[in-house]
Amino acid sequence: MASFNLFLLPGDGIGPEIMVQVKEVLSWFEKRGVAKFETESGLVGGCAYDAHGKAISESDMALAQAADAVLFGAVGGPKWADVPYDARPEAGLLRLRKDLGLFANLRPAICYPALASASSLKPELVEGLDILIVRELTGGVYFGEPKEIVTLENGEKRAVDTQVYSTHEIERIARVAFDLAGTRRNKVSSAEKHNVMKSGVLWKQVVTKVGKEEYPQVELEHVLADNCAMQLVRRPKQYDVIVCDNLFGDILSDVAAMLTGSLGMLPSASLGAPDAVTGKRKSLYEPVHGSAPDIAGKGLANPIAMIGSFAMALRYSFGLGDAADLLDKAISRVLDGGTRTADIAAPGENTVSTTEMGAAIVAALNEISA
Repeated sequence: MASFNLFLLPGDGIGPEIMVQVKEVLSWFEKRGVAKFETESGLVGGCAYDAHGKAISESDMALAQAADAVLFGAVGGPKWADVPYDARPEAGLLRLRKDLGLFANLRPAICYPALASASSLKPELVEGLDILIVRELTGGVYFGEPKEIVTLENGEKRAVDTQVYSTHEIERIARVAFDLAGTRRNKVSSAEKHNVMKSGVLWKQVVTKVGKEEYPQVELEHVLADNCAMQLVRRPKQYDVIVCDNLFGDILSDVAAMLTGSLGMLPSASLGAPDAVTGKRKSLYEPVHGSAPDIAGKGLANPIAMIGSFAMALRYSFGLGDAADLLDKAISRVLDGGTRTADIAAPGENTVSTTEMGAAIVAALNEISA
């Protein structure tokens, strides 16, 4: 039986309680002989600041580097609103992305048929929606230098953030998008702002070259990022794989997420480059929702995005595609049966707790595999 090392970083807010439900699911797969999962847990975010004075400790970073995959919950909350900028909870996640070289963020936006009515759009626009946004994660305006606030001679302040991309950064994220499109509907939409940004001009040139020379079988279209946002609301099912830079990916993936009805439903994966010897990628999996401190500890959190993130780990880090498909089917069965946490329930519908939703998914796994 294959064995994998999982490093768990539950984080803050609802992170710990949704991580508990992942442990129940991976225990189910272990008992069925699918794989052995060795787990260790660490601190990240506000809880790490409370313990170590920083958003993630050096020892936990070392464990993340050594793991086959990292499962991440959520970070942040009003308790840490005034901590030093470099120690803010989000700095732990940014360091993980940077130090692990996690340049490719995969954000699926899937609308389960049972939840089409929960979307803010008409059901016919979103039912059956299946989009994958591939976001460049370690470059662009979030990491570019200079990044500063300076005082000018006249006393005014000036803030500077720098958008920087080089050819190799664009090539590698484009290849991820084209590779994934080849397993889906063979269409890539590249979103940038070449009409007003030089980085957009280079982005378009490089993506076009990679597509033409390496993936001629995949349809490629270019779309201005602001138009892409509009089209996601107007006619989202026209898209399959959308590839974009760090800033636009951050925005467009949240737009796409809300098409599905709830941020609590959506997983994500962040992947590094393949190792030259083993071919394995550093990886981190996390739900796209936040720490939701207002409901933390109340049993109200939806664990589906966290469990779905583990399904992505099964698929992309462990090569267990059949197990990932099984888990996705279990989630669909639970939703088709009408089980709802508060965030996805219609007015007047009965709701279940975090633990009850996790238990329902495990029960569905038992039913499907019986």
